This record gives sequence, structure tokens and C-alpha cells, in this order.
Amino acid sequence: MQLDQLKKIIYGLSGVHKGLRLYPPAHPAVQQQAQNLAKSFLVLFQEKPRIRLGVLEDTLFFEKHMFVLSEPAMEEIRDLLTERKLEALEFETGLTAQEIQRFFQILHETKSVGTELEKLLTVHGITHIRSVTLEKQVADGRAEPPRKIYQRALTVVSHIFNDVRLGRIPSSTEAIEVVGSMVRSTLSEPQALLALSLLKDYDNYTFTHSVNVSVIALSVGHACGLSEEKMRTLGLGALLHDIGKLIIDKEIITKPGRLTEAEYEEIKKHPVSGSQIAGQMDGISEEVVDIILGHHLNYDRSGYPADARGKKISQLADMATIADTYDAMTTLRSYQRPVTPRMAVKNLMELSGTTLHPQLLQKLIAYLGPYPVGSLVRLDSNELAVVTRVGRQEENSIDLKIITTGNGDKLPQPIPATLNDAEIKRIVAEVDPVGRNIEVTDYFD
Repeated sequence: MQLDQLKKIIYGLSGVHKGLRLYPPAHPAVQQQAQNLAKSFLVLFQEKPRIRLGVLEDTLFFEKHMFVLSEPAMEEIRDLLTERKLEALEFETGLTAQEIQRFFQILHETKSVGTELEKLLTVHGITHIRSVTLEKQVADGRAEPPRKIYQRALTVVSHIFNDVRLGRIPSSTEAIEVVGSMVRSTLSEPQALLALSLLKDYDNYTFTHSVNVSVIALSVGHACGLSEEKMRTLGLGALLHDIGKLIIDKEIITKPGRLTEAEYEEIKKHPVSGSQIAGQMDGISEEVVDIILGHHLNYDRSGYPADARGKKISQLADMATIADTYDAMTTLRSYQRPVTPRMAVKNLMELSGTTLHPQLLQKLIAYLGPYPVGSLVRLDSNELAVVTRVGRQEENSIDLKIITTGNGDKLPQPIPATLNDAEIKRIVAEVDPVGRNIEVTDYFD
């Protein structure tokens, strides 16, 4: 985006803001300023469906431009955002002059800040301007809480998928940002996000599956010793791996039960379609496109698309295949009961050397440990416990949260415990949480 175009928007925002200090909202001067600003936004929306303006470390930024040498209009907008505790604003295709005018009118009529102001925007029907939170590091250097990252990833996927359904080329900015957070979380707290991949929203399966595959793929990459840069590539490719399904008939995608041969042939088109969509997005590398194209090729290249079997595909695609398979096994489908994490590992091993890359898979299995994070287990005391971490104190140690008494009564508060390598034999069985109506992700932050 041209710097002059971005400056024109900032001047326009300042103009509407000043205009409402001088005139009532219905004054022609205010309305004309809002209309001119909406037209300026329209020019930018031809390049990107969403654009972001905010304040970072007391400096106004607009998209990738930082305005260090501020002019009065820039200082005014920066101070306005800071005063109202708005880290950033995101403007979306469809923005109207009326929404712009009403947005500044709310700012003038109320002293609302932060989340209170966000609610007012919704109440007043302002849907194309929204407040967004910037990625931050907390005091101890760790990334933001894993559950918050996970939820943000779901939002990002929903935006991308919505753009594809509307025939637009999605922006990659949000996806790149959230994958960066996911990578840092995986590196600092290796199994915290992995536990959340057991969250299954069956009403929004496509969204959650995409995020879960990305999370699991990052665990595969971490287990295999990938660099942070390569993990970002892997996480992004995994997040977008099923984007091609969005242009397939929805009735086929959501069909309960097995597909007909003709329907399956339609499904098999999604890696090619997805790679073509991703190839048109800004900031998407060829290796990310490879992951999308090759995630169903299988290790022995017996999969699809057939035209890609002879192509040299990044090994990151094999990592995404492992993640995709693991999430599918642990997910309830109309024709399939989900298996537990430990049973999923056993099933993965049966696919080693054919569907799945044997060396990469072996590294993941070692990384997951004897009872993967999220497993519900029974102890020799008959207590039930959720595995929350593996290998924190020593290679095979297991951290637990005991959630029931030996009599089966649910504890008011989980009791943390650690089993060292010699004590793991206290686990006498893995328990199916579905049959017990237990949501294991409730026991993770």
C-alpha cells in the first residue's frame, strides 16, 4: 500500500473527528468528510479486505508503516486511541460513511473505553470497524496465554474462510501474526497448546480442525527440532491446509456418513484448489503452498493429487499429514467414534511407512510420551486424573490433575500430582472421557 494513501486515511479520520467538535452530526461538512473518507478506504480495500491502524509503543502504525515523525493529525489519532484504550482498530470491506460518522459520534458522546466501547460499537450496528488486541509478551517473556492464542486463531481462520466463500483473496497478515504466537507458545510451553487441540467444536468443525492441525503440526515440528522460522512456515501451511474445501459443495463437506465415489473425487480436488488460493495471498511462501498441495500425498506418495506425486514436496507436508491424521482420529464424526490420545498414537504407528513418514512419526511419539497430554487415566487408587504435561521434571515424568476420588466423586478442585519414571506404573488404564462425560480441556488454562 502506498504511504500517501495511508496518510490520506489518517488525515480523513482526523478531519471527521475535528468536524464533530465543530458541527452537529447532520451538518453537510461532517457528512461530506465521512463520505470522502469512505471512498479513500474503498481504494485500499481493493488491495486488502481488512486494514489495521493502532498504537504500538506510543507510535502510530497503519498496516506495516510506523509514523515516527508525527504530524498533528497523526498525533491526534494516536492520542485518541490511547485515551480510549484501543490498541488497534481494524477496518473491513463494506465500511460505510454512516459507520465512520457514527463511530466518531460515539467517541464524542461517551467517555467509554476498552471493552465497554467495543460493546457500544456492536449495539449501534457498527460491524466494519472493530477493536483488536495486539500480540504482546508478558513480563516473564512468555507468549500470551495459550487459550487466548487458540481462540484468536479460530477468529483468524473464520475471517480467511469467509473471504474465500465470498470470492475474495484473503489477507495473510492475521494468519502470520497468530502463527507466530502459536510458535512462541509451543517453544516456551511445549504442550500447553497441544492440550487445547482436544477442543472439538463440531458445529464449526472446519475452523477447529484447521487450528488443531496447525497446533499438532507445530508439536511435530518441535519434536523434529525445526528452527523457529521453519515452524512458522509449517504452522501457516497447516492452518491453511483445508482452505480448498471452501469452494466444494457444502453438502458434500458436511454430509453425514460415507461419501460416494463421485463425492470423494470432488473432495480430492481441495489440495490443488487450496494451493491455488494460497498462492494468490500476499506473504505466502512456496513451501507453505507445498504443504497445502501435499498434505494428502502420503509418505509413500500413494495419495492425491496424482499430478503432484512426482513433484519434490517439502518434508513439512509430511509433518502436516501426521497432524491431520492425528486430529481426525481424535475427532467425533458421524461415522467414527473418536479415539483417546494414547490409542491414536497406536493407530498412527500402524500407518508408519505408508501414509505417515516413519522417522518423523517416531520423533513425535517420543515427544508425546507414554500418556500424551490430555489423556484421562485411572490410577491404582481408582482416582481419575488428566495428564497435563509430560517430561517436565525428567524425560518420562508425567504431571497430572487428579479430578475424582477413589469412589468416583468429582473433586471440588483438581489436585496436582507428578509421577516420575518409576511411578508411571501407578497408571493402570486410560479412560475414554466421552463415556465419562468429562471435558479434559476444562483442566487446562
